Amino acid sequence: MKVTKKKTLVIGASEKPERYSNKAIKALRNHDHPVVALASGKGQVEDVKFTTQKESLSDIDTVTLYVGPKNQADYYPYILDLKPRRVIFNPGTENSELMNLLEKNDIQAEEACTLVLLAVDDY
Repeated sequence: MKVTKKKTLVIGASEKPERYSNKAIKALRNHDHPVVALASGKGQVEDVKFTTQKESLSDIDTVTLYVGPKNQADYYPYILDLKPRRVIFNPGTENSELMNLLEKNDIQAEEACTLVLLAVDDY
């Protein structure tokens, strides 16, 4: 069975190994998904260098969030402009305002854990 590679933007990337965004980048790379990481500061996890700017990106399938709801508003226009197929709200990032906005723009909003989805082959 051919596995579809899903280009993923990780928002809230961290170099700290104990952070879930760090674990997610590693897990996504282990599953051969292309990864772009957006962080507040420069950094790198494996072969993924962080960008600190909301760069224009194409072909983003999934945005996975690792920033809390109070820090998400700045990303609303950026995420909508990317037109991803879906946005994953990892535990602690749930935000009904953003979820409603996504759904109005035909973008799937999913409350899930990226690490679990990858582990059970449901990504």
